[in-house]
Amino acid sequence: MAEIESKIQNHLINQLPFVLYSKPNVEGVIAMFQKDDSLFSVNDFSEKGFVFASFDGTKTYLIPEKESEIMHFSLNSKESLPSKTQFRAGDDVAKREFESLVSKGILAISNNQFKKVVLSRKEHVNIEDFNMFETFEKLVQLYPSAFVYCFYHPEIGNWIGATPEQLLKVNGGKFETISLAGTQKDTGSSDILWGEKEKEEQQFVTDYLVSRLESVASDVKFTEPYSIKAGSIWHIKTDVSGDLNFDSSLKEVVQLLHPTPAVCGLPKEIAKEFIIENEPYDRGFYTGFLGELNCNFTNKKASSDLFVNLRCMEVKNSQAHLYMGCGITKDSIPDKEWEESVNKSMTMKKVL
Repeated sequence: MAEIESKIQNHLINQLPFVLYSKPNVEGVIAMFQKDDSLFSVNDFSEKGFVFASFDGTKTYLIPEKESEIMHFSLNSKESLPSKTQFRAGDDVAKREFESLVSKGILAISNNQFKKVVLSRKEHVNIEDFNMFETFEKLVQLYPSAFVYCFYHPEIGNWIGATPEQLLKVNGGKFETISLAGTQKDTGSSDILWGEKEKEEQQFVTDYLVSRLESVASDVKFTEPYSIKAGSIWHIKTDVSGDLNFDSSLKEVVQLLHPTPAVCGLPKEIAKEFIIENEPYDRGFYTGFLGELNCNFTNKKASSDLFVNLRCMEVKNSQAHLYMGCGITKDSIPDKEWEESVNKSMTMKKVL
């Protein structure tokens, strides 16, 4: 463990790229330490390594397998307690601005511009003596069913997160993805009841995924919706799987899925335009995607294992920049969406 921490510190001091990541419900961590500070781009998705892509699709970068030292290690088993720091839930100005943005989205839906749009906000938290490895370690302990990562590149920044959402898993000709939407805070009750707004939002995502995937795959199957817990939040989830067509490329499938309705909206392109025009900041790599591209670190056959960059933060200049988004439909209530965004912010605040 000391060797890993020393390597991280050396790479940060020398401004060399690296990534650590832990897969959902899998013991062990994979680390990739790039040997120089080059910025590599993904062109046709035949590359091998760890991919890190932006929301708008204009930036898709790679820590290449062949340019990196790859290490496998296990974390010491210990209980990580959530932070006891009392963080503010955002000020009144932030609340008013976000509720105004949500109201604008609801109006656009009522005017039939789109069926759904996912709107987000950014929150800044001052931090002192931030330790990237310790924060990563806490996230793995607190969220074992999430894809947990920390990523650094001098030209991209320092990102860390614990995302519950798979974008795409491809192994041979088989693929898996999920439809994830709807949010409610865990109250300790075993009875999870969903309103029509949340059910409808999740069904939008499922219908979209299935219809799009049928153009590039056969035998597309999906499960009944079920509730799943991610940290202190519950979501509605549907598993989708099938066989990719012989002439379908990985690039084609990724571009078809990203950004998903769960982070963008429906119809996708119109919702995406609304987000870019109306959100008061550039999402950058928040709601982009990341993960293994054509790697065989844990399998004999190369596979791709990609996740949506949710429940994440960017760390710079003694501040953590947190990102939270909410799915907006015709039945959304601005005040409730603000509360949902506050609940989502706690995933990262628990480790600060």
